[in-house]
Amino acid sequence: MRVLARWILPRELGEISGLALATDGSVFAHGDERGQIFRIDPRRGVVLKRFTIGTLKSEATDDFEGMTTAERRLFVVSSSGMLYEFAEGAAGEQVRFSAHDTQLEGQCEFEGVAWDPSLDAFLLACKDVATRDLRGHLVVYRWRLRPGDEPLAPLTIPLSRVIGTNPWKQLHPSDITVDPATGNYVIIAAQERALIVITPRGEVVRSTTLPGVHAQAEAVALTAEGILIVGDEATTRAATLTLYHWPLTAVAPVKP
Repeated sequence: MRVLARWILPRELGEISGLALATDGSVFAHGDERGQIFRIDPRRGVVLKRFTIGTLKSEATDDFEGMTTAERRLFVVSSSGMLYEFAEGAAGEQVRFSAHDTQLEGQCEFEGVAWDPSLDAFLLACKDVATRDLRGHLVVYRWRLRPGDEPLAPLTIPLSRVIGTNPWKQLHPSDITVDPATGNYVIIAAQERALIVITPRGEVVRSTTLPGVHAQAEAVALTAEGILIVGDEATTRAATLTLYHWPLTAVAPVKP
């Protein structure tokens, strides 16, 4: 994939953990432990504004690990599966949030969330699987927000099928997004420097190494115009956003 741009992020986003698309082509981003939300223009690498989520007394804190938009609302997920819902705030504003307990704590450590409108459900990517029967699988929980909605079983794929001929021993997803052109799920894994594409039915479309140089790829988003955006935490270098050209044509599933 061809690199379109690479931007250095401000120090406050040194632990960037999630990205979410805005309707105007900009992206929302957040860090790891504080409820600070940034809106960034990825075409220029400029921070447009910053606001926070919290209560009347304090800023929200948690192990925030992923971000998405759903039905004109913003959602951030914690590593324990708690979803924080809030509206976009003005520059410098602190906005209230609602917390939704997915009751998935203890089943895995989550790193990444996306919204699948075709299922009316959130996709929660599991970094470390704790449920014994699901170990050795790529696991994506599918969780519906509205009480009374029919629950969905998690999407599970044997790691051997996902890894294929790649040299990885395991796979630890760090974020997930939905391809707006195909509906496929795009997953990155910082530890393995992996890029995975699967269909909602669990077919493996692509399994390869992330292009370019990514020391700690923790956040991903994909635009309708075919731009893949990858956010890297700061390591020995500053945190960055890297933009790639993403083919808009669908790719056939990989044969087992």
